[in-house]
Amino acid sequence: MNWFDVTLFGSSFVTLFVIMDPPGIIPLYLSFTGGRPQAVRKRMAWQAATVAFCVISLFGLFGQKILDYLHVSIPALKVSGGLLLLLVALSLLTGKAEEPTENKDVNVALVPLGTPLLAGPGAIVAAIVSVQKAHGAGQYLGVWTAIVAIHVVLWLTMRFSLGIIKIIKESGVVLVTRLSGLLLSAIAVQLCADGVRGFIEAKP
Repeated sequence: MNWFDVTLFGSSFVTLFVIMDPPGIIPLYLSFTGGRPQAVRKRMAWQAATVAFCVISLFGLFGQKILDYLHVSIPALKVSGGLLLLLVALSLLTGKAEEPTENKDVNVALVPLGTPLLAGPGAIVAAIVSVQKAHGAGQYLGVWTAIVAIHVVLWLTMRFSLGIIKIIKESGVVLVTRLSGLLLSAIAVQLCADGVRGFIEAKP
């Protein structure tokens, strides 16, 4: 079918799925929504997915031009994302992200859930590359359908992970929060390391 490139859709979706990791976001989502009412948790799920979609779409459309205009390289994007994730990880490990005020409810859906946890440096780079590989209406449709599909999957994953809270209770969420902070700190350090490696490899 010339009007829809199934191959490019599949490769783009799988790449974004691996990077954005819907199953892996569950413990982080549970950590940041712990102690909040059910209605607030549901709202945060679609808010986070919507914010991530907007960020990924923005960079998919104008990402390379934005980076070129700001003279920002991909390694710099990775290092900055890693440092931001490290701050988030420290807040999880120390328990400072658990005070459920209304302002925090909104902020958590935007930062860090929407970005940089969902729409992080890796996902942004993958979106830029996928869009750049597309040529013609069919391939563009395949790429953008994949971007929409992965965010629907992310929303469904967070939305239906609320049932886990009923099983593990709030004390279990605290345990998950600490473990999530540890894992997230490792991801942050790896992002920084990849960025530094990129700087070194880019030198003539």
